[in-house]
Amino acid sequence: MRWNRVWTVARIDLHRLFISKDYWIPMVILMGIFFVFIPWVLLGVVTRPQSLEIVAQIGEVLTSLPGAAGDVVQGETPQARAAYSLAVFLLAPVAIVVPLTISSAVGAQAIVGERERGIGEFLAHSPLSVKEIYAGKLLASAIPGYVATLVGFSIYALIVNFRAGPLVGGWFFPTTGWWLLILWVVPPFLLVALSIIVRLSARVQSTAAAQQAASLISLPIIMASYVATSGFVLDPTLAAAIVGTVAWIFAIWGLASGARAMNRERLLGVGIEVSKAS
Repeated sequence: MRWNRVWTVARIDLHRLFISKDYWIPMVILMGIFFVFIPWVLLGVVTRPQSLEIVAQIGEVLTSLPGAAGDVVQGETPQARAAYSLAVFLLAPVAIVVPLTISSAVGAQAIVGERERGIGEFLAHSPLSVKEIYAGKLLASAIPGYVATLVGFSIYALIVNFRAGPLVGGWFFPTTGWWLLILWVVPPFLLVALSIIVRLSARVQSTAAAQQAASLISLPIIMASYVATSGFVLDPTLAAAIVGTVAWIFAIWGLASGARAMNRERLLGVGIEVSKAS
């Protein structure tokens, strides 16, 4: 596999996405809702002096946690501990939901979109190998979601430190658990989903069908991410390390099996109608 060819495939798709307002404007809106609007509102509510009742309820939850989990929460006052818990624990799954949602939209039309645009024939007769096309499509699908996550994560860190930092005692975010979440956990979750979605994109007949299939695949992975990141409450660093390791095992297996399952006819949809008829 020649990676310069892989990057060529990815670069063409990324350029097409960059000049398409129909894609990147909804992407920016989605990122803004999850990484900016929701954290700003929720942290604003918790840190207000008038929110004593909400803070008291969160405090009751924190006192019921096991000793080790309670020790992780920082802050001298109930309001500070509530803000810390919200920023570090409760919003962690957002970091997985956003890239999955953004990248699945690209991966769903990675192959079938080429056929609908009428350029599948060009790829079919190109000197690129099937693995190079498959890897290029995966790369082009993963980059937008992950870049959006990195940008959103940076903005989210500023919001958390601006809103909750003065209560906790200074800038405290990102924590070690969040660094591991962004750099170690998010990439394999993204690759697991895309390894399946891109394969399905080569099998279906329309982009609409591919989008439906991508939604069905993304939903259980998002649910799994919520379950996995719930362990952050007990030990953020250990939970992120374990979840990331398991996810990487599944990602490597999914990418390898996906590459083996692809052939030029299946990847580009050549002869699908014939195979169905037979």
